Amino acid sequence: MLFKLRFQADDGKERRAFIDSLMLNWEVVSEDEKRLLRDHLLASTPGLKKLEDENWFKVDWTRVPELVEHRTVLLRKGKAYVPMREQTSMIMTEFTARLEKGLELTSRALPRLDEDDRLTPILNHLSKSFTTPDAAFSDSDASLHGAPINAANIDNLSQHFPLCMKHLHNTLRKNSHLKHYGRLQYTLFLKGIGLSLEDCLIFWRQSFKLITDDTFNKEYRYNVRHAYGDVGGDTNRRGRGYSPYSCQKILTEHPPGTGEAHGCPYRHFSVDNLTSMLQATGVHDREVLRGVKEDVEKNRYHIACNRVFEWAHKNEIKKVKDDGSWGSAELDTIVHPNTYFKRSYLLKNLGKVPKGDVRIED
Repeated sequence: MLFKLRFQADDGKERRAFIDSLMLNWEVVSEDEKRLLRDHLLASTPGLKKLEDENWFKVDWTRVPELVEHRTVLLRKGKAYVPMREQTSMIMTEFTARLEKGLELTSRALPRLDEDDRLTPILNHLSKSFTTPDAAFSDSDASLHGAPINAANIDNLSQHFPLCMKHLHNTLRKNSHLKHYGRLQYTLFLKGIGLSLEDCLIFWRQSFKLITDDTFNKEYRYNVRHAYGDVGGDTNRRGRGYSPYSCQKILTEHPPGTGEAHGCPYRHFSVDNLTSMLQATGVHDREVLRGVKEDVEKNRYHIACNRVFEWAHKNEIKKVKDDGSWGSAELDTIVHPNTYFKRSYLLKNLGKVPKGDVRIED
């Protein structure tokens, strides 16, 4: 919005110079083509009476979706004929695309900016205001040697799931079905905790008990295999499949709609529904619930999730701190659902499972 205000406040000469500097590769519609498409251009440009009173740019229609939506441009052979008066919309679309690309590049560079005391505090403030640091995932993060990770044990293991995955699991058990994004988010999480492809297929087939084998094989089996990288070849991460979703990805991509169970309950639920869900999972401590409410109101969703984790594992955390068996690095803020599961499982099974690395590396 700031960019839009500044752009509109510029005089015509400054605006033209700015547009030229962007090298947008817009094709100006020639006079001959204007005359050829005269009736169509006049009909698609509200309020225009004379062809000579306007000039047009010709761009791929995907670059001006807002104008296409409002039917204020002529579409022909994949091109949108945009009147000069609508250049602000085109500039805004281009600015948004470049801004998103720049933010993505900046987030990737952030780990290398630790020593820069100018930009890092600003970026940290922006990220914590609505989301959480992203986290990468590797296959070694899933290793829990000796833990019974199989299709038959998922119900028991769900006690260690973060709230987002518990909600998916409970919805699946209630409805015997999950919609697309819920299936994808949950499948990748199960893959991340160490569930094999064979066991994952068994789990989904048993969970979708209201459909036939033929329907499952036709509509769902391939998607599970694709998530694991069993099909799809080089285009599917060179056969490795897709990585489990981090908290940032869950918070910022594909918000759930009606009838969908994916996403983050701390962000996508109302406070009342979130409180009811937490109480249903055994969180009755008033101070914890009050703290979660305050975190959510301040958009600190991952802090709310960590608050619940620390309350649920307070005795075990105290023990590993007191005996020095876990350091601060192993108890840092959780920013990945698979870290939540692994840390919870290890804390509740102290001494029974080799500790290994309990973090998903940033």
